[in-house]
Amino acid sequence: MCGIAGIFDFKNKVDALRIKKMTDAIAWRGPDGEGNWLSPDGKLCLGHRRLSIIDLSERAGQPMHYINRYTLVFNGELYNYKELRADLIKLGLHFQTDSDTEVVLAAFHQYRENCLQHFDGMFAFALWDELEKKLFCARDRFGEKPFFYQYNGGNSFQFASEMKALMIEHKPEVNRKMLFNYMAYNVSQNPTNKSETFFKNIFKLEPAHYLFIAKAGQIEKKCYWKIDARKQIKISEEEAEKKFCKLFFQSVERRLRSDVPIGSSLSGGLDSSSLVCAIGKLNGENPFPQNTFSARFHDSNFDEGKFIDEVAARTPLNKHEVWVNEEVLFADLQNVIYHIEEPLSNSSPLAQWKVMQLAKEKNVTVLLDGQGADETLAGYLHFFKPYFAELFFSDKKKYREQLLQYKKLRVVDFDADGKFESGIKFRKFFALLGKIRRRISTPSYLNFLNEDFIRENRNENPPFKVFTKLNDSLKFFSTEFGLEKLLTYADRNSMAFSREIRLPFLSHELVDFIFSLPIEMKINNGWTKFILRKSMEEIIPETIAWRIDKLGYQPPINAWLQQPKAQQMIIEAKDFLVEKKLIRKNTEIKGREWMLLNTALFLKAFNQ
Repeated sequence: MCGIAGIFDFKNKVDALRIKKMTDAIAWRGPDGEGNWLSPDGKLCLGHRRLSIIDLSERAGQPMHYINRYTLVFNGELYNYKELRADLIKLGLHFQTDSDTEVVLAAFHQYRENCLQHFDGMFAFALWDELEKKLFCARDRFGEKPFFYQYNGGNSFQFASEMKALMIEHKPEVNRKMLFNYMAYNVSQNPTNKSETFFKNIFKLEPAHYLFIAKAGQIEKKCYWKIDARKQIKISEEEAEKKFCKLFFQSVERRLRSDVPIGSSLSGGLDSSSLVCAIGKLNGENPFPQNTFSARFHDSNFDEGKFIDEVAARTPLNKHEVWVNEEVLFADLQNVIYHIEEPLSNSSPLAQWKVMQLAKEKNVTVLLDGQGADETLAGYLHFFKPYFAELFFSDKKKYREQLLQYKKLRVVDFDADGKFESGIKFRKFFALLGKIRRRISTPSYLNFLNEDFIRENRNENPPFKVFTKLNDSLKFFSTEFGLEKLLTYADRNSMAFSREIRLPFLSHELVDFIFSLPIEMKINNGWTKFILRKSMEEIIPETIAWRIDKLGYQPPINAWLQQPKAQQMIIEAKDFLVEKKLIRKNTEIKGREWMLLNTALFLKAFNQ
């Protein structure tokens, strides 16, 4: 895990001091070492800050060179580097280090851009080929690791792990369209253009994409991996559980490879508990205590301490817990926003921030985490809508059976106004959503915004989609909208404290398998993440395997915002946004406090 940066000037030589300033701006991403490299013609400079995880020796430092032809700056981890290294040795390639970075270089030499198909990992990197005079840049399949860039036509290409490194020479200008969508709809991504950021002229390389950029400045960008949402295999539940466990445990085992102390995030929910208990099982009959890190809340409606204790009773743990209260709102929110480089859609990053801080205090560098399961395994309640829609239009009998089981389990009707009670109402419901999505006129709920701000963005439709198939919805939230935001939070919060987060549920082999399963293995009888629950029910406590509630790291933010100090912050935020002509002066702010506060602190953090 590291921080990378680079300048590729197509006309002039690059001053290496510029790269030093860029990597210094993200020094927290790599406190263990730094380096830069200038190409023989002086027009390309690559910079690196190192957080040592695999092969701690100096020979594994970066920028790394290979066979006097390639130079690489790499951020991330290649979890299958041992297997891939062995394959490459059989093909006649040689290695000087035990690092995964050198495996990336050798794999590119052997397979060119197809090397990405061989990688199981999280990564963002830039690799220079001196023979062909081309820069190859790539990002992992889900976007766990960041890659931002600026492209100045035929003049230059600059990139970095964080946008603030690209702001050294020029003050950034906020992207008002992204700001509008955040303030109007509480979204921080544009699913129709995933390269957009909250700053003009700063773009991100999309997940599962690579690009080549030649000496003359031509860019060739391609997507190298997509989920097949329509592929469905015939498999029994027993066979599915067996293969799921095999792929999941393989993913966990690979992500335990480390030359520094390793631990896990533990919320007490299904995903993190499955992960921690799986590690315990991999450790054998007499597992050593794992280091786990948890956020706790004094509000019993949000605290999951009893479930954390149940996991500790199942497998030995060294529990590390941090009690998070409203002080994180007052002391840390603006700093969190500065690191994440966008306003927050929810308050969970505040708890995650404190967990990463605790991991640093305990000198545990790597943490495994359960993120990604909700998006691929249908863990959120909104996935019930496309699930029932798919059943309704394909199998009426199964639809009625599953809806009945849902109501028995969930107690409350699936939809309070009975939209899913009849086919007629169901069709009307989807037709209505389609009209809402297509509507161009300004809806009344946006009237709190400044009139000119609305007029400027009048043609921006709500960035939402309607789905009538479960896998289509899962794919959208896994690869187009939703998950990447959470991965951004995880990367920035962990790297702010020079920690590394690894996500076993995002093994692409595991995800491909999950998408190929029949939908009833994802949602069944009212239960979300059905295949995970069935696979883990003998490994984790039963009370967690079949938990119906879901909390995660969500703090009691509404109560915090009622504190007098928070109320004063909100008043100041409103006045600031009125002055910036983003909201109207005499506007109702009830229910919008979090958004207003985040917007103001984001603009202030970047001097907008």
